[in-house]
Amino acid sequence: MEFVNKSTVKLIKHNASDEDVAHAAWVSNFGTGAVERDTSNISKLINFLYNNKHMSPFEHGSFTFFVDTPIFVAREFMRHRTFSYNETSGRYKSLEPRFYVAPKERPLIQEGRVGNYTFTTGTDKQYNALQEYTMSAYAAAWKSYEDMGKAGIANEVRRDVLPVGIMTQFYATCNPRNLMQFLTLRNDAPALYEIRQVSEAMEAIFAEAMPLTYDAYRAGRVEQEKQDHPQYTVNMTVDDTKDVAKRINAILESNNKAKKGFIRR
Repeated sequence: MEFVNKSTVKLIKHNASDEDVAHAAWVSNFGTGAVERDTSNISKLINFLYNNKHMSPFEHGSFTFFVDTPIFVAREFMRHRTFSYNETSGRYKSLEPRFYVAPKERPLIQEGRVGNYTFTTGTDKQYNALQEYTMSAYAAAWKSYEDMGKAGIANEVRRDVLPVGIMTQFYATCNPRNLMQFLTLRNDAPALYEIRQVSEAMEAIFAEAMPLTYDAYRAGRVEQEKQDHPQYTVNMTVDDTKDVAKRINAILESNNKAKKGFIRR
C-alpha cells in the first residue's frame, strides 16, 4: 500500500491565449478584419471585457488537465458540470492501493457554526490518532477488496468496500471562462483544503498561459474576496500573482521533474 498526502495536477495541453480573447472580442466590431488586428497592446481591452462582464470572448480556448486526487475531491470537482471528464474506472480495472492521508499542516478542528466557520490545526495527539485510524481503516478495506478478487467477485462489486480516500485519476477539460469560475470557488479561503491544492496548481498554469487575462481576473477577485470573506485576511494584489505562480510551479516541477516530457502544448 502507498499513502500520499497531496494531489497532483499536470497540464496535458492548452490552446488558450490572451490574443484569442482579443480576436474573439474584435469580431463584434471588425468582422473579417478581426483576425488581422495587432495584438501587441491588448491589456486594456482584456481588462475592459472582464470588468464589464463581457465574458463570451473568454470561451474560445481550452485547457486539459490530468488530476490525481482522492475520490472525495474528485466528486466535489465534478460538481462543475461545464468541464468534460474521463475518469479511471473501478469496473474495468483493478484499482491501485494508493490512499490519501492528510498532512500534518492540514487544519483538523472546525470552529464556528455552519456557513461561518474556520479550521485550525490540531495537536500532535490528534494528528497521530488521525493517521492511526485512517491507515488501519484503509488496510482493512484493501484486504477485503483483495480477498473478494481472489474469490472471483467482479471489480464493480468488490469496489463497494473501498473508502473515498482512495486515489483516482481523471482528465478534465474546460474553457478559460469556466476555469476562472472554478478557481473563484475552489481556490477560495473557505474551500476544502484538499481541493485548494488542486485549484492552486491549476491557477498557476492558467496564470502562465494567459497572463493578461489572469491579471484582470485576479484584480477583480481580490476585491470580491474582501467583500465576501471579511473574516479572512486578504493581502494578495495583482503584483503578487507572479510570485504565486512561481511558488506553485516550483511545487509542480518538484512533483513532476521525472516526467518532463509528459506536458505537451
